[in-house]
Amino acid sequence: MPTVDGREPVGKRPGASGHRAVPHTADMRVEAWSPTAEGCIDEAVHAVLEGFADTSGAAVVGEREYVVTAESDEDLLVSVLEEVVYRMDADGEIPLTVEVGAIQSAGDGRGLSVRFRMADAGTAVPIGAVPKAVSLHDLQLRGGPGGWTCRVTLDV
Repeated sequence: MPTVDGREPVGKRPGASGHRAVPHTADMRVEAWSPTAEGCIDEAVHAVLEGFADTSGAAVVGEREYVVTAESDEDLLVSVLEEVVYRMDADGEIPLTVEVGAIQSAGDGRGLSVRFRMADAGTAVPIGAVPKAVSLHDLQLRGGPGGWTCRVTLDV
């Protein structure tokens, strides 16, 4: 399954999940792929985190769980990534792990639950620019016969 730019990811195996950073001027751009939309959102979160922090020695501070509702699956992706940015800015926390629940119908839109295992952001090693916001420009989350792919850009 090609990613949204039509190229096959390096090391991609059928039915596998993964992610990669994509060069982009003055911003952070990531792509992810998975058999499911939820898996694609999970991979996108990991790609973003790996783009700016080494959390291998970070100190765990607890878990955070919340429910996201939005009009579309793409909006769910944006909401989850906005929560990551918000937690860093407001609470000084960074996700170590993420569990994305199944996407459900929610009123007129879609919803999912997310659980983060959080660390003190001050104990992570910075390796890149910290994202400040999620951009809607060229945002994609699409399903196809080979699975799901997504692309998102974050302002740094």
